[in-house]
Amino acid sequence: MKTLQFKTNIKCGGCIAAVEPVLTHAEGIDNWDVDLKSPDRIMTVVTDQHATEIAELVRQAGYEAELIS
Repeated sequence: MKTLQFKTNIKCGGCIAAVEPVLTHAEGIDNWDVDLKSPDRIMTVVTDQHATEIAELVRQAGYEAELIS
C-alpha cells in the first residue's frame, strides 16, 4: 500500500457524501480522507491502485482530483 495525496474541489460534507460510495466500495483502497480545512482540499488515499485510477473514481463521482504527492 502507498499513500497518495490529491488536490480536489471537494468542498463540504455533502461533497464527501457523494464521493464516499465510490471510494469506499472500490477495490484496493484501504482508507481515504479529505481535509476540508486545507485551502486545496487535500484528499489522502491509502491504496495499492495507481493515482490515475483514483482520480478517475473521483471524476466519476463528479469531482476533480489532481495528484500532488
